[in-house]
Amino acid sequence: MNYSILAILSGCVLLATSAASQTKPVSWTTPSAEEINAVYPEVESLYFDLHKNPELAMHEQQTAAKLAERVKALGYEVTTGVGGTGIVAVLRNGKGPTVLLRTDMDALPIAEETGVPYASHVVVKSDSGTSIPVMHACGHDIHMSSWIGTAKLMATNRDRWHGTLILIGQPAEETGEGAPAMIKDGLFTRFPKPDFALAVHDSAIQPVGQVGFTPGYALAAADSVDITIFGRGGHGGRPQNTIDPVVIAARTVLALQTIVSRENNPFDPVVITVGTIHGGTKNSIIPGEVKLQLTVRTYKPEVRKRVLASIERVAKGEAMAGGAPKEPLVKVTPAAN
Repeated sequence: MNYSILAILSGCVLLATSAASQTKPVSWTTPSAEEINAVYPEVESLYFDLHKNPELAMHEQQTAAKLAERVKALGYEVTTGVGGTGIVAVLRNGKGPTVLLRTDMDALPIAEETGVPYASHVVVKSDSGTSIPVMHACGHDIHMSSWIGTAKLMATNRDRWHGTLILIGQPAEETGEGAPAMIKDGLFTRFPKPDFALAVHDSAIQPVGQVGFTPGYALAAADSVDITIFGRGGHGGRPQNTIDPVVIAARTVLALQTIVSRENNPFDPVVITVGTIHGGTKNSIIPGEVKLQLTVRTYKPEVRKRVLASIERVAKGEAMAGGAPKEPLVKVTPAAN
């Protein structure tokens, strides 16, 4: 992990609190290399710990506790359990703007194969009872440790800024549940409403030590789409007595790709990926249903609306063409990543 993210995070927070201050302007400077070096060992140690001990969405109890303990020790007013496992930490420093800095906390159900000394070997039981490996494969461990480093730099440099700093530890970013849960639990009513909101995301595209910035959209909106295709199960050797949902699912996967290639303006980026297909228990049995799980990425609200409607139309059309006994079930879950 490179410490340049600490400089950019704390620098952005200082700039936001100082430039828009309602009081006498405060001279702001990005923390020096010496200041960052002073907190870096603690940040790196936390990063290793978080990476070795990941937790899935809405199960971030230990992760949240580690973050809450550290910001509380720095003098922040800390509230835990917001929207489930969410954290809100507030540091008041006189009159001025309110700036929010957010980190995500959850990991992914992925087996780590990096071979690094601090690799995750965590395996948990899913709600259905199956064993699931867990890994911070999306960089939330970097986000959290840098968040803590920034929290410390801001707390020890209060002479450089005026206002209120709110640190958010958001659960369930990967599933899209965390942000709505925190808002529903009073994020913007129980706590000061921010004038500015900041968040960063690491990227495997950027070289280590560099910070990327782009005007306009940097990351797409994401939706998870679950499609259940219904058929009529039976013996694989007597397919004429069945309605095969596997075949319908296969045609659906291919048909979904034409939404991007034939229905969408090439100047409006769209991604439709079918990440999982689940159906059947044995090679000689035609199942009664097949489940597809998709991720859909869009930038514009109108494009998102049209693409999601097209996905439902295609799924229903293929089911009808295949003689399915009933329409497929299409469930859309907005996600953040």
